Amino acid sequence: MIKAGSNWYGLLIGCLVLCTACGTQRQLKDEGYRLVWAEEFNRPGKVDTSVWNFENGFERNHELQWYQPENAWCANGHLVIEARRETKPNPRYNNRAVEWRQQRQYIGYTSASINTRGRKTWQYGRFVMRAKIKTDNGLWPAFWTLGAKREWPSNGEIDIMEYYRGTLLANIACGTTERYKAKWFTVKKPVSEFGKNWEAAFHIWRMDWDEQAIKLYVDDRLLNEVPLDQLANPDGFNPFRQPHYILLNLAIGGDNGGDPAATRFPSRYLVDYVRVYQKK
Repeated sequence: MIKAGSNWYGLLIGCLVLCTACGTQRQLKDEGYRLVWAEEFNRPGKVDTSVWNFENGFERNHELQWYQPENAWCANGHLVIEARRETKPNPRYNNRAVEWRQQRQYIGYTSASINTRGRKTWQYGRFVMRAKIKTDNGLWPAFWTLGAKREWPSNGEIDIMEYYRGTLLANIACGTTERYKAKWFTVKKPVSEFGKNWEAAFHIWRMDWDEQAIKLYVDDRLLNEVPLDQLANPDGFNPFRQPHYILLNLAIGGDNGGDPAATRFPSRYLVDYVRVYQKK
């Protein structure tokens, strides 16, 4: 028996990882895919702002976190997005405001959200992320895309990975006749369905998107599949026949995230890589 911690054990694990990578590359080649863009997060320090934009402040869904660049960085080959419980004055507070972002006098949590809007967009392909998420109450990590043209939801949303309240979600949304109201195609799976200690490991989320359909996977398990001809807006515009950009974020609480009061902070969402493949 080769024991954990021995040189032989380390060599064996390294060989297994290499073999898996080689097998994946052969499969991609056999399916006609080529790598067109990758973010490996191998350079330690600040996030590459030539590729990624930061969101700032309170953004959406009445979420509790204040987004700020300080909560995201690269270390040990990973993107680290760290959620923190910290009290700060809201610089946009207005005691006469009716808008929820300005009504809050204090910030109770901080986190980070990055996206490639205006920097990198893709239409069709295989989008892949390897990441590790926490599943504590109140946490709401996501890997998703939005269409480059039109306002939400008429621009189209694809949630390749979304988690909250003990559930993994694979969602696709398009517009309706009512402004800001989406038509959702959603699949929900309890994390408990994936086995014990699931959150302790890295997992691979994947989208296969072509002219016919969008398919969403976790660890090669198909979660959701929707034909593109079901995803047109009422005016006939199909938001999934246009380029999309990528978003990575860790939200807290809000409309869907749950109550983080008993959750231990700081809490980290670790992303090993994000890759986009397209067919020739």
